[in-house]
Amino acid sequence: MNHASAAVRPKTYLNVLLILGVTHLLNDLIQSLIPAVYPILRDKYQLDFIQIGVITLTFQIAGSLLQPVVGAVTDRRPFPYSTVIGMLFTLSGLIGLAFAPAYNLILVSAASIGIGSSIFHPEATRMARYASGGRQGLAQGIFQVGGQAGGAMGPLFAALIIVQRGQQSLAWFGVLAVMAVGLMVWTARRHDVIKTSFIESVKVKSKSGHKVKTYPKAMVTTGLIVLTLLMFSKNAYVESFRSFYTFYLIDHFGVSVRTSQFMLFLFLFSSAVGALLGGILGDRIGRYKIIWISILGPLPLTLILPYADFHWTVVLTVGINLIMASAFASILIYAMELAPNRIGLVGGLFYGLNFGLAGIAAAVLGALADKTGIENVYWLCSFLPLAGLLAWFLPKIENS
Repeated sequence: MNHASAAVRPKTYLNVLLILGVTHLLNDLIQSLIPAVYPILRDKYQLDFIQIGVITLTFQIAGSLLQPVVGAVTDRRPFPYSTVIGMLFTLSGLIGLAFAPAYNLILVSAASIGIGSSIFHPEATRMARYASGGRQGLAQGIFQVGGQAGGAMGPLFAALIIVQRGQQSLAWFGVLAVMAVGLMVWTARRHDVIKTSFIESVKVKSKSGHKVKTYPKAMVTTGLIVLTLLMFSKNAYVESFRSFYTFYLIDHFGVSVRTSQFMLFLFLFSSAVGALLGGILGDRIGRYKIIWISILGPLPLTLILPYADFHWTVVLTVGINLIMASAFASILIYAMELAPNRIGLVGGLFYGLNFGLAGIAAAVLGALADKTGIENVYWLCSFLPLAGLLAWFLPKIENS
């Protein structure tokens, strides 16, 4: 009996998961430099909030349109080295952003970084699932904490380096892209071994009576729509901070650019902690419960936030993002369990489409900020978590 149980349990490739987490960190660190330099770009090119929002929109659309397509294609024919190609796009966009002499070239550079991200995420998500050994919450927690930590480090580097050295210092971060390429080659070389181990474990489970559960098409469609809307509401809220939080702090509280970047770092770093904790707890208490906790938990805090002073603003934003980020891994895994044979598509959908929709939200919020003021934007965004009540329509599935 013990031998059978051991045979059923697949191997967890922790070293691969950690390297995937590091590559996700490097990928998202580079892309987080785009909003991190917005205050510099606004002053240098005399940009308004609509133009700032359009930069975010360009990056997010470029990073979203390709992801479901890449995911669907690699579901049929996996291409582990696609992550390397994606990072080369990111590197070219980073260098372009460092030396862009005009606004239109900033948009082109942002689009190139977005394309790189769209190629990276579907294949890396699949690799994390293969390497999970059945511990999907841990795997996605490690993978996502890498991305969230990288996203948080962009504002920190902006505060310490770019604010001091200027726009062209962005090119220095090309070294990180080169490091990422080396790590991506390492993981790509292990793809076949990890995939074989994963497939064998599925076969053993099937022979032991543990078959992969399939659900009716209508149920899968309903579940994916609800999960997409949940992810969108969370991404739109986070994007409002990623794009405009520094301006809110500068204009509303009169802090320096450097201080605003440190505050953005704290906000985004809390995403990394929340993602890891949510992934681990999801394995223990279930994805469904984690999703509901992440929905109801931040709502009172978001409603209080527009009326808080500076110090309470810092405390509330960290708390909000800590709770909100806890659902990211659970939402993604829930979607994978609904559609277990379409992992690339799920990864592309949730890393791609949702971030594209969040980019549209950023552009709309930028236009609203120009017309009514940045304070009204955050008052409006305080109600976004209410969309999370759509989880009521989420179908219950096994192991959730």
